[in-house]
Amino acid sequence: FLETAHDFGDIPRRGGDLVKEFTFVNDGTEPLVILRVITSCTCTKASYSKRPVAPGQCGVIKIIYEPHKKEPGAFSKVIQIFSTSVEGRNLLTIRGNSIDVKKL
Repeated sequence: FLETAHDFGDIPRRGGDLVKEFTFVNDGTEPLVILRVITSCTCTKASYSKRPVAPGQCGVIKIIYEPHKKEPGAFSKVIQIFSTSVEGRNLLTIRGNSIDVKKL
């Protein structure tokens, strides 16, 4: 992975879904397959291609966080990526601070 963590900073709780794309490179000699992605909360979803990523090619895992499904305040979510890589499992993290914006 080119990066494994992302901080959204202060965000409005009712401002809509947040999206972060994590890019990875298959630096192995065999095609890499993402087997499963597990999120730590129902407020976090992941989408990715089920197709193998050829050696030297890039892939993307898109993480969607829905702040309106949680209480306001700081959040930190861990996403587990299971694949055919040598490591077998990688961790991604998103975090930020959800703020309720008062209506005028």
